[in-house]
Amino acid sequence: MTFAALTFPLLGLAPPSLKRLLGGLAAGLLLITACQAAPRLALYTEEWPPMSFTNNRGAPDGMAVEVVNEILRRTGQNNPIAVVPWIRGYNQLLTRPNVMLFTVGRNAERERSMTLLGPIAMSSTVLLARSEDVLALQALGSDILKREVAAYQGSIFESTARNKGFSSIRETGSSEEGARMLLAKRVDLWVEGNVAVAQTLQRLAIPPGRVARVITLDSLDLYLAFSRGTDRETILQWQAALRDMKKDGTFQAIHQRWLPGEAPPLQVMRLGLEP
Repeated sequence: MTFAALTFPLLGLAPPSLKRLLGGLAAGLLLITACQAAPRLALYTEEWPPMSFTNNRGAPDGMAVEVVNEILRRTGQNNPIAVVPWIRGYNQLLTRPNVMLFTVGRNAERERSMTLLGPIAMSSTVLLARSEDVLALQALGSDILKREVAAYQGSIFESTARNKGFSSIRETGSSEEGARMLLAKRVDLWVEGNVAVAQTLQRLAIPPGRVARVITLDSLDLYLAFSRGTDRETILQWQAALRDMKKDGTFQAIHQRWLPGEAPPLQVMRLGLEP
């Protein structure tokens, strides 16, 4: 009697049934291995129109959201995007592996603690005031540093204002709160990214002429940021997808739809921590 003839009766299986069992076990092992090899990426963004915001259907929307959704489509992923307060998303980025936060301004400090992929847009850090106060504030020279500034808590705009010497900074929970504080005369200045100013005022039904730029503090590029410990292969897949989007014109079309008149950044760079 053969070994197979002994084995099948002991298992209570006919040979075809055993083959199906072994095939199922093999498929299951492959699935487990794949899941272990590529942990699911947690995606976070913030309310910062037009780059990212919750639309009237309750879904994430905006220029950066469209870019991320297209990358997900091209890489065969369906990870949900969570719109959260900036400080929460940034904390997740700094403390957990396999987290991607967008949109993140590039600076030397961030390059030491995360992997940046992009840029997906270019922005400037601008100091804004009530239109009727602009000339008087510009005439202050270095004394302007003593004036109170509203700044989005934890943002690169807040850190830029501090690095430029502003000592009286009122932290806000959103860009909209900063605009409201300025127009309510609770602060003299509001620091923000220029790409977000018009949309922020529009959402508050504030005529754009009510606010004007005092000075540009800095220019910066905006990136997708991956946390320390994120799966290397995942980052490389995202990099390849973004490069392909810029090559075939998909990225430029998205950029033009949301930021008309602004030049789209066409290079693709991976900066900061090596994954």
